[in-house]
Amino acid sequence: MASPRELRPRIASIASTSQITRAMQMVAAAKMRKAQEATLMTRPFAQLLYRFQRRATTHARDFAHPLLEVRDVHRRAVILVGTDKGLCGPLNTNLFRVAAQFAPATTVFITAGKRAAQFVARTGRQLAAEFTFTDSPRFAEARPIAGMARDMFLKREVDEVKIVATRFINTLTQQAGAVEFLPIGEIKALQVPGAESEAELTADTAEYVFEPSAEATLSFLFGLYLNVLVYRALLEARASEHSARMVAMKNATESAADLIEDLTLEYNKLRQGNITNELLEIAGGQLGND
Repeated sequence: MASPRELRPRIASIASTSQITRAMQMVAAAKMRKAQEATLMTRPFAQLLYRFQRRATTHARDFAHPLLEVRDVHRRAVILVGTDKGLCGPLNTNLFRVAAQFAPATTVFITAGKRAAQFVARTGRQLAAEFTFTDSPRFAEARPIAGMARDMFLKREVDEVKIVATRFINTLTQQAGAVEFLPIGEIKALQVPGAESEAELTADTAEYVFEPSAEATLSFLFGLYLNVLVYRALLEARASEHSARMVAMKNATESAADLIEDLTLEYNKLRQGNITNELLEIAGGQLGND
């Protein structure tokens, strides 16, 4: 059993750590609110753009585009969106578990976030490029990531591209998963509100007129669509990271408080026991003198 002299510095150390975790919790909470607002504001536009893309490509008669080409998958690229820092619970672990499902021999990674690049290097996988993005991701940061993946697909260096990232559900729940990116088509891994099924799109007999032409309109749409898809992944990843870190630091602070309470109780018991023993020794000495 520890002595009171050993317990005092231990309690002080835990209290100091608790102050740090509480401060980190408050910082993460402030960033979390901003990241959540940006993510929720972007979702309707991204969902609308996806629905428009599906409807336009389905009804563009006699239109073919290299980004729509479905090929046998011999080699794929994965855009892996991770965090820059740790201390966010199992967030990265769950994300990398999904990324590890892709065969290393046939998969090349494009990473966003320092932890994602570290995972690729640590596991000996192929890294095509490493990108960084800020705490408040900007649309301009998504363009080079989407552009590189698009160029690799067009040059036939890869046959498909997927995005592996964490989707923000709520403050307590974040879900890691893989989403289809290229070739452009239906996103089967994600339920998009309002999106028609393949059968519903095919059954629609409405006539669509593209100005100036289907090729010009859809070529522009595809570039915007891919950029927005990556931008949304960055926003979702940041919102998930800050939420997970806030919860992790909150749990750490509460655990520290519980541990301090237990150690303080133990310290007081030992101190009370020592005082009682000293009083008994004094009383015993006085009786012996009498």
